[in-house]
Amino acid sequence: MAQSMAELLQQDMECEGLLECIHGLKQLDKECFRTMVESDEPLTIDEVAECVDRERSTAYRSIQRLLQAGFIQKDQINYDQGGYYHVYYPTRPSQIADDMQRTLNDWYAMMGQLIQEFEDKYKHVGENPATAESGT
Repeated sequence: MAQSMAELLQQDMECEGLLECIHGLKQLDKECFRTMVESDEPLTIDEVAECVDRERSTAYRSIQRLLQAGFIQKDQINYDQGGYYHVYYPTRPSQIADDMQRTLNDWYAMMGQLIQEFEDKYKHVGENPATAESGT
């Protein structure tokens, strides 16, 4: 169930809460992200799945959400004999922060427009009908 803005503002929030708040990521997504951040080397999906104790397909879906949100990057590693596999690693924090700031700025601008539309649409509500008709 979605929380209201008032409920979100009343919560104690950690910086990782931005993953959920801005991008709608889940607890498992945060665990996968933390696993990659704590690793000294890029990880495969199988390695991430093992670290978070989940099935490969579950870890894969989480990693796809993190990729789409821009929190991680993917590289292809080619085998000498042919074939390849992918490894994943976290995006630079400054890049993630810049992307989140842009998203927040876009959201703020959109909310400002909606507030103005609300005011314009309901500006006559609560006025005395006689005053509104006569223009006084």
